[in-house]
Amino acid sequence: MRLILPILFTMLSAPVLADDWYEPQRGTQERRDLMDAIRPHAWWKLGAPVQFVVHELRVSGDHAFAMLTPQRPGGAAIDPAQTPAAQRDPYFAEDLDGVHMQALFTKSGNTWVAVDHSVGATEAWWAWEPYCEVWGDVIREYCGP
Repeated sequence: MRLILPILFTMLSAPVLADDWYEPQRGTQERRDLMDAIRPHAWWKLGAPVQFVVHELRVSGDHAFAMLTPQRPGGAAIDPAQTPAAQRDPYFAEDLDGVHMQALFTKSGNTWVAVDHSVGATEAWWAWEPYCEVWGDVIREYCGP
């Protein structure tokens, strides 16, 4: 009996501890809507056009989180020094760790909105307590215990 109770408890609690998010599949409207929500931010900083290599895309209810690498159509890399943001700010390219992006989204009605994002972040800015309170369902492992 001593062995059975811990095993039973573990089996029953595992679904509760599991992540409650999914990744929208390639080609779905939801995935296109999320990429379209972050695209203007990428254009503003990196110039148009861009397409995204998706490393992580998580959705739970009205919240989403993405880790992306923008590139030019066809796969050409983006040189941070040759972007609109670098023309506006001479330190832009120096302050980046590449052009990878992360974004937090909220769904407003039927529209996904990129609430916050970063280009070339050098640390996990999204692991901040106020973000964890709202987006914890899609960034739980970054938020600590």
